[in-house]
Amino acid sequence: MALGSAPIARMARTAGRAALDLILPPLCLKCRAPVGEPQSVCAACWNELRFLGPPHCAQCGLPFPHALGPGVKCAVCISHPPPFAVGRAAVAYDDASRDLILSFKHGDRLEAAPLFARWMASAGREVFADADLVMPVPLHWRRLFARRYNQAAVLAHALARHTATPVATGVLKRRRPTPSQGEMFSARARMKNVAGAFAVAKTDRPKLDGKRIVLVDDVLTTGATLSACAKTLLRSGAAAVSFITLARVVRPLSRTL
Repeated sequence: MALGSAPIARMARTAGRAALDLILPPLCLKCRAPVGEPQSVCAACWNELRFLGPPHCAQCGLPFPHALGPGVKCAVCISHPPPFAVGRAAVAYDDASRDLILSFKHGDRLEAAPLFARWMASAGREVFADADLVMPVPLHWRRLFARRYNQAAVLAHALARHTATPVATGVLKRRRPTPSQGEMFSARARMKNVAGAFAVAKTDRPKLDGKRIVLVDDVLTTGATLSACAKTLLRSGAAAVSFITLARVVRPLSRTL
């Protein structure tokens, strides 16, 4: 019985993959140990990562030490409501994840994007449930020129393939260069640093009218950058703004959105 074209194509891809693995065996994205699948991490590195999920704040996704019931928010979201509808992150930003993320952000290790997008799509099911657009946090053109790519945009496009949500780039703009948020040592300084840094042109505002936007970024520390972006989008006509990040710094007792 003759095989159809689809099975033959799959067999060819499998054979090609096996040949490539013999020449260039897949390595763990973090420790470079051999792994069974490309664009993956080994079992040892996987077990070190802290994946974030319930129990957490129903709004911002801050992890709780134990379950408090459905719909419970953290103290900060209650006392200082953030501009987000829902926010989630895939992993904790800590010693186990830091090198993996920084090599992607600053080291041109873009082959990690498909893996990160799978983690983010899984963590962000609530975020994408009714989303209209995915929008990366923008870089100023000077930093984009120096870095050559926007890691948030790379993640946004990879996420779009998992969530079937269109990506909108170039609508939200960073209109002035700002020092790296990593250089700021307090939430107040971070908020001041990005105040007024983002804008949407009047000609682009109809694209946001009534839309539910998902902001994408690599790491959430205090949330100052995401908050500034969300406020700008809401003022420009978006109906709601949520966020998904690859990682977040987990500080249960000192966190400001």
